[in-house]
Amino acid sequence: MRADESLSRLDDDYPAYTMGRAAELLGTTPGLLRGIGEARLITPLRSEGGRRRYSRYRLRIAARARELVDQGTPIEAACRIIILEDQLEEARRINAEYRRTGGSSSPSATA
Repeated sequence: MRADESLSRLDDDYPAYTMGRAAELLGTTPGLLRGIGEARLITPLRSEGGRRRYSRYRLRIAARARELVDQGTPIEAACRIIILEDQLEEARRINAEYRRTGGSSSPSATA
């Protein structure tokens, strides 16, 4: 892996955004971000002072939740939908790998 690829991956998980800035980028309120955290969809990282910090990866998840909430889905249901979508995607990936290998080895199970 090249250095710039490594930095790109770090940037995705780096907690660069404060709650206020994250809410501004998403066009929502800090309350939605708190609600998503309370529903345990995302867990913001904390600064040394204890303030919530968000990475781009977490903001992408929050953006999907906001999209569902904007369509009228309750926040708890939106979070559950996103979790189920993620589980479905993982199952599809495992299934495709299983088919590619001809079923010769059992795919690793993930929880």
